[in-house]
Amino acid sequence: MAGGGVSSDTVEVPSGPIKPIVYVVAFAAATAGLLFGLDVGVISGAQKFLQAEYEAQGFLVTDQVLEYIVSALLFGATFGAVCCGWISSTLGRKRTLMLSAVIFTLGSVGCAMAPSPNVLIGMRFFLGLAVGIASFVAPLYLSEVAPQRLRGAMVSMYQLMITIGILIAFVSDPYFAEYAVIGGKEGGHWRWMLGILVVPATAMGLAILTLPRSPRWLLLNGKEEEAREVLGRIRSLPEEIDGEVNAIKEDMKVPQNGFSLFTQNPNFRRAVYLGVGLQIIQQLTGINVIMYYAPRILETAGFASSEEQLWGTVVLGLVNVLSTFIAIAFVDRWGRKPIMYAGFVTMGLSMAAVGMAFRMEDASYLAVGGLIVFLVGFAMSAGPIVWILCSEIYPLNGRDFGITVSTATNWIVNGIVGVTFLKLLNGLGPSNTFFLYGGLEVLFFIFFVLFVPETKGVSLEKISANLLSGKPLKEIGWVKE
Repeated sequence: MAGGGVSSDTVEVPSGPIKPIVYVVAFAAATAGLLFGLDVGVISGAQKFLQAEYEAQGFLVTDQVLEYIVSALLFGATFGAVCCGWISSTLGRKRTLMLSAVIFTLGSVGCAMAPSPNVLIGMRFFLGLAVGIASFVAPLYLSEVAPQRLRGAMVSMYQLMITIGILIAFVSDPYFAEYAVIGGKEGGHWRWMLGILVVPATAMGLAILTLPRSPRWLLLNGKEEEAREVLGRIRSLPEEIDGEVNAIKEDMKVPQNGFSLFTQNPNFRRAVYLGVGLQIIQQLTGINVIMYYAPRILETAGFASSEEQLWGTVVLGLVNVLSTFIAIAFVDRWGRKPIMYAGFVTMGLSMAAVGMAFRMEDASYLAVGGLIVFLVGFAMSAGPIVWILCSEIYPLNGRDFGITVSTATNWIVNGIVGVTFLKLLNGLGPSNTFFLYGGLEVLFFIFFVLFVPETKGVSLEKISANLLSGKPLKEIGWVKE
């Protein structure tokens, strides 16, 4: 027993039929991902039009200013994720999700009404608080209410809603850019692109009101009777409820919590470092290079008109949505790691193909094809599975702290990618930039082979017990000794 850990023996939880309410809960909680995706996707189509309007008003909007506008949301999300550990621990998962819905609503209004680039940057930072909170608490909540054999699919629902949000933003951008007539003006309505998000933000708030509270959070805060009531709504067998309550209580026997667990327990530190590594990997695959700058990439590839660029972006968004269903369908059957291996191979080869396309004459369709294949690889693997793993690998007493650190890492690296991509594109050239991202996929494949556990079908409490007993990281998902 290393580092003050616990025995790897834990209470086995029986498994009963899945109640229909479980799917309703999964969908309602995952609406946080919808807003996340909308806010990420909408800025892609708005950049050219907000730049034109602000410059007509006398403001200078350079590529650097555009990078600040894009990345302000990311750094706001970092701050939101850092604060969310304490908020989620204090208020609970459900109330924290509601807080994010309120900030989504206010931030969307503020962005739509911003009178200057600096105000827009500030409001994007404020909106980012909601994105960071949602990205922290939605996967956490889903992992804590899900039956263990559906945990991967339910957390993947969150990623699916992100991709749907991005697609809706990509579809609405061309409409507001080219066709909408508002106030006698046709097209270019970037303020409506940003402001229309008030509608889904309100819907998200209403959906969250219907959710039960997390039974694990309730038990952690001494509310066993309420936890049993919640489990009675979402579990089908009395012995399943008893087994889950007993397993959670066993997990709670770890003497430290939060930061003290990090400083005093080296086994817990290993999980935190793994979560940080997973989130760095997700962002350095290059996914948000495509999400934030898709029209710019398509322009570089030879698609000159705004309409071609925006509708090309829609195609990418649709592929992103459809490919996420691969993870939902198979992550709890095949496991996390086999799908990740396939994803890294697909992403690496497709990034190499895009890099080659930029060295060829008239290879615009090869470049777009490479981007499409890349999105298939990402959406079926690193997109959902990194969030799944980061919601699974921490013991209950350290879960808020661990997910705070890993989610904040996601947004820090996301922000770095957002503010450096145009510099890489202009400095290294488009071909070498995509070769660079493609080469990273090889390193990520090796990392997964050496350090990442397979957690398919294993209870959160068993994973925790294995971790704290000192098992190697790649073995903490093993059930049998």
